[in-house]
Amino acid sequence: MLHAIIMAGGAGTRFWPASRADTPKQMLPLVGDKTMIRQTVDRLAGLVGPEQTLVVTNERLVDAIVKQLPELPTASIVGEPCKRDTAPCIGLAALLVCRDDPEATMAVMPADHVIQATDRFQAALRQAAAMIEREPEQIVTFGIRPSYAAEIFGYIQRGDALEDKASYRVKQFREKPDAATAGEYLASGDYYWNSGIFVWRAKTILDALAERQPETLARLKSIVDDWGSDRQHEVFTREFTAIEGISIDYAVMEHATNVAVIEAPFDWDDLGGWQSLTRLLGTDDDKNTIVGKHLGLKTKGTIVRTDDQHLVVTLGLEDMIVVHTPDATLVANKRDEESIRRIVKEIEAKGWKDYL
Repeated sequence: MLHAIIMAGGAGTRFWPASRADTPKQMLPLVGDKTMIRQTVDRLAGLVGPEQTLVVTNERLVDAIVKQLPELPTASIVGEPCKRDTAPCIGLAALLVCRDDPEATMAVMPADHVIQATDRFQAALRQAAAMIEREPEQIVTFGIRPSYAAEIFGYIQRGDALEDKASYRVKQFREKPDAATAGEYLASGDYYWNSGIFVWRAKTILDALAERQPETLARLKSIVDDWGSDRQHEVFTREFTAIEGISIDYAVMEHATNVAVIEAPFDWDDLGGWQSLTRLLGTDDDKNTIVGKHLGLKTKGTIVRTDDQHLVVTLGLEDMIVVHTPDATLVANKRDEESIRRIVKEIEAKGWKDYL
């Protein structure tokens, strides 16, 4: 049976000041009227039922997610006691799914992606699940045909076409490149953006973790052994905190030899920062991307996000980011967008917890 695992534990610090500890980007309506996590679950409707959907998040977000996703059983929203990256998150989800469905196939996805055309997205998941049915030990991922030489995404280098002629063997995973390398990837035609969405048998990923991360898997098994008991919280906190954080890419994907990539038939974007809004929402005649009430004079290439009750006026700005929230305002040069993470650290160092 197909299960959906939604990873919703990210902090989204590059979207400060809108994204905060209690309302990270996956809990915000950054594109459209619905929050990112609500859109992610809605995208699965008719393909994966609520009983087969598992959300793994930070424990402080559990109550808020329960309210946003009332159709999911409360037990299907798991709150990690601390952040330990994607490999422990996925390993825990695989063990929990296997308790009731040892032959489960898992579709693993982040909660903060923008994906257009739900029908094509579901068709791609069905294609991947069918590939797993034919070859149970295979891992399937989705590559996004690059439209420009992006430095903000990881890449997948494809190899030979598989028998179905609709997918390829993965030759290599590549980290985020510099500008020159990204240009080479784009020109070659053999590289995809890494979507971070995977389909595999739960048993396959557990076997891979047993080989590459045995200590992590042992601690995760200890957690699941006490799942549902009166010791669950105590054991979960103790064992999960002791795990060394590592991404699924480093732990498994970069070492795996049985990975196939499907060229995604759906439109995709990983909301990495405020400049993502320009790609998704477009610009006006002055190349500005505006959300909310704004008056711009001599303003070009600027992103403004506010609401309809607060007017933002810009004069003589070019290539800037302006984000208004009720208690904090960001004004930044686009070239310094990556430094927004540093802003969050500086605020934390000053002890200004109300702004985090």
